[in-house]
Amino acid sequence: MKVGILGSGDVGRALGTGFVSSGHEVRIGTRHPEEPKLVEWRNSAGPKASIGTFSDAASFGELDVVATLGSATLDALRLAGPEHFKGKVVIDATNPLEMSPNAPPQLFVGQTDSMGERVQKALPGARVVKAFNIVGNAHFYRPNFPGGPPDMLIAGDDPAAKKTVEGILKQFGWSVIDIGGIDGARALEPICLAWVRSAMGLGTWDIAFKVLRK
Repeated sequence: MKVGILGSGDVGRALGTGFVSSGHEVRIGTRHPEEPKLVEWRNSAGPKASIGTFSDAASFGELDVVATLGSATLDALRLAGPEHFKGKVVIDATNPLEMSPNAPPQLFVGQTDSMGERVQKALPGARVVKAFNIVGNAHFYRPNFPGGPPDMLIAGDDPAAKKTVEGILKQFGWSVIDIGGIDGARALEPICLAWVRSAMGLGTWDIAFKVLRK
């Protein structure tokens, strides 16, 4: 499958590596195609990896991923062209984080709205699924924890789109829990804050969440 990824930071590159490792073709869209870390990623990922503009990546993908900085997300979607997402499954991996010096991050969207819902509104023809936002990028692909595979919580309005994303997550080594419609992103995005605060309290970023079942 061809996968377009909007965003060339740590999250976008980590997801790109995971998709390439699973046999998919990946094009990362960016404002800065010659950024050294991105060129290094392309060279190490091999012939299935390429770089382009936001529009290039969105039109390339049979499935698209939004992996931009939260505050830059809507502008990136505008530059990509909402028409390029029409009918496609779109994974929203963003978090609306507001960073402050010497303090844990906060959300600039929450309670009655979410970035996931804003992405869906910006791409009315797409089938958006929130995923990959509750864990650090180092563990996106084949997370290896002593307690077994962690759980990835997902949310979206389209059942078929969620089944597609569930299949991808299983390729990536995750167990999946579907928490409902895209408004579920209002619950998922604060989990990122819980993950950050847990990591700070434990003194390690090598953590992920798992729902215990009985």
